[in-house]
Amino acid sequence: MRRVVVTGMAGISGLGHDWPSILARLEAQRNIVRRMPDWAVYEGLHCQLGAPVTDFEPPAHYTRKQTRSMGRVALMAVRASERALDDAGLLGDPVVASGRTGVAYGSSVGSTPAIADFGYMLLKHKIGALNANTYLKMMGHTTAVNVALFFQVQGRVIPAVSACTSGSQAIGFAYEAIQNGRQEVMIAGGAEELCPTEVAVFDTLYAASTRDCPEATPRPFDAERDGLVLGEGACTLVLEERERALARGAPIYAEVIGFGTNSDGSHVTQPSRATMRVAMELALADADLPPEAIGYVSAHGTGTRHGDVAESWATCDVYGDRVPVSTLKSYTGHTLGACGALEAWVAIEMMRGGVFHPNLNLTAVDPECAPLNYIVGDMRPIGCEAVASHNFAFGGINTALIFRRHD
Repeated sequence: MRRVVVTGMAGISGLGHDWPSILARLEAQRNIVRRMPDWAVYEGLHCQLGAPVTDFEPPAHYTRKQTRSMGRVALMAVRASERALDDAGLLGDPVVASGRTGVAYGSSVGSTPAIADFGYMLLKHKIGALNANTYLKMMGHTTAVNVALFFQVQGRVIPAVSACTSGSQAIGFAYEAIQNGRQEVMIAGGAEELCPTEVAVFDTLYAASTRDCPEATPRPFDAERDGLVLGEGACTLVLEERERALARGAPIYAEVIGFGTNSDGSHVTQPSRATMRVAMELALADADLPPEAIGYVSAHGTGTRHGDVAESWATCDVYGDRVPVSTLKSYTGHTLGACGALEAWVAIEMMRGGVFHPNLNLTAVDPECAPLNYIVGDMRPIGCEAVASHNFAFGGINTALIFRRHD
């Protein structure tokens, strides 16, 4: 089977929109969580904290015709993809619209204001603000379709709409499409826009943080954690068949060498240590690597009571207490459909730079969590050849990706 490399990366995040900005924020060890005063109008919503992207606007060269089918989530996905293609040297390249390039992209849902427009119709029995583009903004595959339309992609479109594993599944499915010779290039990633309706989902499950102090939460794996904080953003990786990338002299950030995904098959919201472990083992088997070859694990690490316990023990079952572990969500909050792609991007950049971020707000590991090698304190220098990135979602969907340094 063919080898697959990453030739372009770009994202939109509250930490910054480029790697130097994000690295500076990680080194400063400051999260982006803030109070959301607009949420106070929602009676019964206990969580009042979020992690928004406050400085994103679509570029001036985006025309109304191009954007009329896009809500915020699709706009962020398209902009991240445009910058990633530019980074790969493929923006405007004929291969993008040749049928040899495809798209694998996801989000938890479409744009929520468009969903509200349909809700208005059902509640008020009036069409209201509905128009021909409302569904295109609302539909679950709005990110994948709008990316494909914007860049006139004529290859396969693979929507990955699987909540918190949308971004990582998209990268995995894109990797398999190239590996098996179905496409030569894939635009892959995930996006999410912040909305109080999504916060309410976790609020009703008592899984959202209700702290008053934004800088002190979320606290993944910490004994005093009280739930997650939601964020937003987007990230795109351009994947390419290795020989093609080498032939055109493309920049190569890493090689994708392993992907594992499976289902718990047991409960829609309660995570399963056993099947989480299997997903990690599937990725290692796909990469043909022993656990000892992995130098760092990017944990899902949401800060929920049950999720952190199950994930930490699954990680320990596979890797023991040797491998360094940290989670980006302690900085960005849980970006849902975007997190798998954002965390993969950051893990690759840290592997390239040889320095890895610590867990924020981890002062005392919960004794119910596994005794892993959690990175705390300062940024940690680690020289390694391969990293793993793990994500887990409602519905019992588990993913693991493995990236290797490219020679």
